[in-house]
Order: sequence, then structure tokens, then C-alpha cells
Amino acid sequence: MSNTTAQRSESPYIPLGPFKVRLPFIHYKIELPDYLQGLLMCAVDLAAIPLMTELLGMPFEVALAVVMLNGLLYLVHHLLGDPTVPGWITPAVPLLMAYCAQFPEGPERVHALIAFQLMLGVFSIALGATGMAKKVVEYVPSAIKSGIIVGAGLSAVIAVFQVGGKFNVLPWTISIAVGIAFYLIFSQHFNELKQRNRFWWNFAKLGILPIILLAVVIAPLFGEAPWPTIQWGISKPDFAGLWSNYTVFGLGMPPLSMFISALPTMLAVYIIVFGDVLSAKSLLDEAETVRTDEVVDYNADRSHLIFGARNAFMSIFGPDVAMCGPKWAAMLVVVIERFKGGPKAMKSIIGGVGSFRWGTNTGLLLLPVVTLVQPILGVALSLTLLIQGYVSVRLGILEARSQRDLGIAGVIGAVLAIKGASWAFGIGVVLCLLIYGKNFFKGEVDGTFAKDLKAADTQPAKGAESPTATKRVAEEAMAD
Repeated sequence: MSNTTAQRSESPYIPLGPFKVRLPFIHYKIELPDYLQGLLMCAVDLAAIPLMTELLGMPFEVALAVVMLNGLLYLVHHLLGDPTVPGWITPAVPLLMAYCAQFPEGPERVHALIAFQLMLGVFSIALGATGMAKKVVEYVPSAIKSGIIVGAGLSAVIAVFQVGGKFNVLPWTISIAVGIAFYLIFSQHFNELKQRNRFWWNFAKLGILPIILLAVVIAPLFGEAPWPTIQWGISKPDFAGLWSNYTVFGLGMPPLSMFISALPTMLAVYIIVFGDVLSAKSLLDEAETVRTDEVVDYNADRSHLIFGARNAFMSIFGPDVAMCGPKWAAMLVVVIERFKGGPKAMKSIIGGVGSFRWGTNTGLLLLPVVTLVQPILGVALSLTLLIQGYVSVRLGILEARSQRDLGIAGVIGAVLAIKGASWAFGIGVVLCLLIYGKNFFKGEVDGTFAKDLKAADTQPAKGAESPTATKRVAEEAMAD
């Protein structure tokens, strides 16, 4: 239970401009349950490896170096005062893969990825430094925002089921794993079950880890993957190969044309990122209402500075197809649920999120963990994409404010999934101009969604956060 009588205070820190520096053992203690869970959940981080081996032709050890480098940067969030569990920009992964696939495999495709990620990083830093993040998304019509998010969800599903996709290689394993995952995460029956039974409640907190472990057994039984060959020792990422063949140190900077061509995709991805920022704030604000003893200081501008810097850094030292996002929704929810249990369950939210990411970094170093999940990384990736596809389509539709918005969003989403972000943005702008004319930015509210009828009675002040974006359902976001 939360402490409702204690005076609210903030965990100690060292002030550093917009940041609040907190060091382990000095400003927070290591939370063992979160550390141990992170030790095993590093398997999800490793699911980024198939993305890079397939899209960029990276050897496994080189892709592992990218994952480990990104893993170290995950620590920066809590160390600088951002009380969240960072992760990928999962809904946008298919968009970026489709964009990069337009270029020939080799240096040109790597340059496309470098240009995109560097632009995303610099753009996010600029918005965080100036406080303009909310303004940018405020002026994007709801129909276009809805279409981009829906299109991201469609792209995620298509990436799994298209010819040559993972489903063709692992049909039984993916079917069983995804079926169980959808039951555990989205089913009304299981939600009622975990409310009645403590065992199932604790089981649900493990996120998709049990399903990944199940896939390790199912895939070999169906002859779709070999049994894992467990190796002992420390993993051996190939940083030399990474920097020589896949970064600006070996390939040089991309040409200006690459940056220009990446602009529409970068803007589409940023809209998705901003939705993640708002949903993270919503989750943490809810946690703070329960834990009245601790100040939970989540600042969107500070988050922009941190994940923007991560993307900019990775674009130079280890271009990453999964990108650097502001939150991993599944594990943020798990940590918050323990945090809500009061100081005896978790002394500080910083300790919980920090301990989890220290755990994932430890797991990435352990060769037995890496080799255990290596045969079914494609399953883990497919699982993440399909769950994210479900969530993205649902949230994208909720961004619409009228039936006309829904129609425009459907066209934008389909075009984005087939032709890419540039075509989707262009067609979205034309459709909004044709349908809304001088009301291009405002659109319309026709009562299709009850949320908009309520919002009309309590219209937020200019610059306030969108009620649509902030009210994300935590349990249905457990997919990042």
C-alpha cells in the first residue's frame, strides 16, 4: 500500500543543468527483483540482431556490438534523472526498414540509416532544448497523425507475413507464441483471472519472457529451429568490424541527398516517438498519484535531450535499425506496478528502472544467455512486431476525431505500408486540403468518438497535451 501520510520528497541527486544525476549505491539502491528480471529480459534486446543481419548484412557479432552499445546508452536515462525504462521505437521499425530497403545493400544502405538516425537525434535534441516538442505535434492534423500510427501498425504485421517474412520460416512457433501472447496481454478472461489470483498477477508481470522461453522449446520440436547450443563465458561483440564497415569511420559521412530523402520518414517516426513520450508521462503520473511519498519527475524536454543524444551518438558509432526510444512500455509497467506497492516494495522509482537496465546489460555480457535465445531471435522479433501492430492500429484509430479523419487515415496508413512515408505524407496533406480546406489544421469533431465529445466540454489551452495522446492504456502498450 502507498504511504498516504508521509511528506512527498524527491530522491537525492546532483543538479546538472536540465539533468539530475543519480549514481548507484550513492543516490539509489539496487532493486534485486528488477535486476534479476533484466538479466533474463535482455533476450528482447537481442531480438534486434535479426533486423540488422537481414537489412544490413551484418555478421552476428557485429550486430551484437550494436545491441551492447545501445544497451549501455539505456543507462543514461536514469543516471540523468529520467525515471523510465528506455527501449526501441518499436512501431517505427518496419517504416525504417522499408525506407532503407529502397537503397542497395552495402555502404549506400548503411549511409541511409546513418543519415536518418542522425537527423532524428538532432531534431529531437533541438525540440527538447527549445521546448517546442508539443508545438510540432499540435500542428499536425489529427487525420495525418492517425494515418501514420495506423500505417506503422500495418507495416509491422506485413513485415512478418510478407513473402520471405519470418512466418514462412517459423509458422508453428510464431502461431503458438503469438496466440499465447495475445491471450496473456489482451484477453479479458486472463485479465479477470489475474485480478482474482495472485499467481497469475505475478506471472503477467514477466511480460513476454515466458513466451520467449517457450519458443526456445517449441521451435526445435516443430523442426523450425535448432536446439540452442549453450556456450559458457563472456560474449564477444565485434566492435572493430562495426566501426570499420558500418560507421562513418569506415564509410565516411552520407551525402546531403541522403539527409534530404530521409526527412519524411524522420518526421513520421518522430510523431510515433512523441506518442511514446506522452504515454510514458501518463504512466508515471499515475504512479505518482499512488506513491504520495516520492516526487516522480518526468520531464518531456529532458527525455527529448536524452533519447535525441542517444540516436545522434548511435548514428556515428553504431547505426541501429531498432533506434533509440524514450520507453519500453512492457517493462515500465512492470516496474511501476512494484513501485506502487510502497517504499517496502521499492524505495525509489529510479532504483527500479535503473536496476532493470543494469540487469539487461549484465545479461548481454553472459554468453549462456545470448546462446540460449540465439536460435529463436526471429520469433522474438515477430512477437514484438505483431503485438506492436495490434497496439498501433488501436491507438492510431483513437487519434482520429471524426469519420472523415478515419477515411483519410485509412488511405494514409495503406500508402505508408506500401509506398513509404514520403508518399503517405504527401497524400495526407493533399487529402486534408481537399476535404478540410481552410480548416486544414483543425479538422472536425463529429461525435464518432465519445472522448472528443468530452474533450469539447473541457477544451485544453493552446499547447496543452492532447487528451487523446495522454490516455494510453498501459496494459495494451506492453509490446515495446
